[in-house]
Amino acid sequence: MSIARIAKPTITTSVLVSAFMFGLTPAQADEHYVFEAGHTSLQEWLMPEVPYPDNNKPNAERVDLGKMLFFDPRLSGDGNMSCATCHSPLFGWSDGLPTAKGFKSKVLGRASPTVTNSAYNSLQMWDGRKKSLEDQALGPMLSSAEMNVDLSMAINFLKGNSTYVQAFEKAYPGQGIKDETLAMAIASFERTVISNNSPFDRWIKGDKTAMNKQQVNGFKLFVDPEKGNCAVCHSAPNFSDSGFHNIGLKSWGQENPDMGRYAIKPINLMKGAFKTPTLRDITLTAPYFHDGSAMTLSDVMDHYETGGSVQTNLSPNMKKLTLTQTEKADLVEFMKALTSPQKPFVLPILPENAF
Repeated sequence: MSIARIAKPTITTSVLVSAFMFGLTPAQADEHYVFEAGHTSLQEWLMPEVPYPDNNKPNAERVDLGKMLFFDPRLSGDGNMSCATCHSPLFGWSDGLPTAKGFKSKVLGRASPTVTNSAYNSLQMWDGRKKSLEDQALGPMLSSAEMNVDLSMAINFLKGNSTYVQAFEKAYPGQGIKDETLAMAIASFERTVISNNSPFDRWIKGDKTAMNKQQVNGFKLFVDPEKGNCAVCHSAPNFSDSGFHNIGLKSWGQENPDMGRYAIKPINLMKGAFKTPTLRDITLTAPYFHDGSAMTLSDVMDHYETGGSVQTNLSPNMKKLTLTQTEKADLVEFMKALTSPQKPFVLPILPENAF
């Protein structure tokens, strides 16, 4: 039996500083795995149960209501945009665009992040300005650049529709139709958009055939701090540390760049830093990065190989990589193993207009 381990990395001062800074412990930074399907050392990569707040335990009524609201364009200023416009199941719960289009098709500055596994995020949005899915749900609706809806008019629309009135009462008995219950229902639906059955997951559970040799080697490179160094940010189990990093994209070098997390948390390290996105279902969500500047996973690897196109205020986790073309190809093939099988998605039947 061939058992491979990552060589115990040398923990330099900078790595330790980085580890503490982003919530990792020295033990985690010193982690090593046995690359054997189903091995106990790998189990931290399996997704846990979906978390939810105490006051919004999911049930069928709440999810069904949230699904209707998520797809209903009548909850936008022009009546032609829904949450699903930018977070479509057709495009891995994103939109397939480099950066999103908002109200009147205005091109916005950031890509639409996927909803997939957002239930596990400790903060929402690229800059982390929303603390929960409930907190986030109404943000795009109220933004003049995005859905641009008058919330009081949206609430009145829902109150005037008998189907919605009944659905809210079933989902949140006695709580009425208000911004809180509207957000809670949408969040309940979003918690059902989960990826946890990829070839990688099945390999972690013990299916030796789920990943091929190239993908297993890609995983070794992914977690090796001396090679891919990917897991330093894209950590277990959701391939995200929920942290914020400036990865030195070319757009950071432009005049008046997007300051990212710094606008919310004004400390120097957060200048140009954006939340680490999950890599689960990654093949469905191109283009990549917050500015949509990478069209393919190979483009992503090319960027990281440079250690950052713009070196100003880089995340301490960034470093120039030394990879062969074969190793880069292995990393890409591994990331392709992070997409769960897709099932046909059934759209909701929206309540009739009550003219």
